[in-house]
Amino acid sequence: MKKDISKEWLKASVDDLKIISRIIDMEELSHMIAFHSQQSIEKSFKALLEYQNKRVPKQHDLLKLQELIKSDLNVNNDDLLDTLNELYIDSRYPGELGLLPYGKPTIDDANKFYTFAQDVMSKVCKILNIDENEITND
Repeated sequence: MKKDISKEWLKASVDDLKIISRIIDMEELSHMIAFHSQQSIEKSFKALLEYQNKRVPKQHDLLKLQELIKSDLNVNNDDLLDTLNELYIDSRYPGELGLLPYGKPTIDDANKFYTFAQDVMSKVCKILNIDENEITND
């Protein structure tokens, strides 16, 4: 039962990755790549929490979520998690929000976020013994 719920979280994570794959080369949407990368990582972390029979908090802070799962998965990149946290909140609103200190995320930033989100999802799949093909081909 818990694995089924975890699998649903991972499917949702993959959905965010699929969106990114369609817009990854669109520099004007780099802030949305950051948003969906954050969402994918958050859902992957929550899949692991569910699998561990831990309460899944209704919150979005990747650093706090990572703290809850670090005994099984430590991604060792608090700076990137923190950046995605900031961009996640800010990218949801118009104006000068959703920016890094130097402006909108670059395509290089976006690719880094996407690769990181893919890596986190893959690691969680391995921990849960879920074949990635099961959740990517639906």
